[in-house]
Amino acid sequence: MRIYTRQGDKGLTRLADGTSLAKDDRRVETYGAIDELNSQIGLLMAEIPADETVLLAELILLQQELFDLGGELAFSSEAQEASLWQVNESWTQRLEQQIDAYSAQLPVLRNFILPSGSRAAAQAHVVRTLTRRCERLLLGLNREERLNPAVLPYLNRLSDWFFTVARYLLVSQGIPEVLWVKAADRR
Repeated sequence: MRIYTRQGDKGLTRLADGTSLAKDDRRVETYGAIDELNSQIGLLMAEIPADETVLLAELILLQQELFDLGGELAFSSEAQEASLWQVNESWTQRLEQQIDAYSAQLPVLRNFILPSGSRAAAQAHVVRTLTRRCERLLLGLNREERLNPAVLPYLNRLSDWFFTVARYLLVSQGIPEVLWVKAADRR
């Protein structure tokens, strides 16, 4: 099978249901951002210590789920229906349970923190911000087209999950969080 089709040479792509769209269409931009997010999760995984087997397994599951989400988005608005949708409320509930479990191991958050401390924690923050961008793109697409209603809560919780994991990565390695200091106090 050839990897190239030459269809994109004219700025078009074909959705899973055969619909042809411009490559800069909002739907294509949105599932492209999901793909970028998934790639950045792969980079995060490369920075996580191998002994963090539970966390690495959770990240692989998230990559699988994001691929499922991209698959949903690869169908036109007209093809969107419940039988196609994979993202569901139980995914969001699982993220909430994991956030609670990681949070139980963290100090109480009393200040804003800066995305730094270690490569893994900083990359978790990159993934968090990309998740927020995907959420914004999905929100815009949802205003114009039909989407799975479980997608927005899932992505919203996913960004919280990556924030929590960034903090966990620092605490588990004994690295202090870098706190934001108000401009007036930085003198």
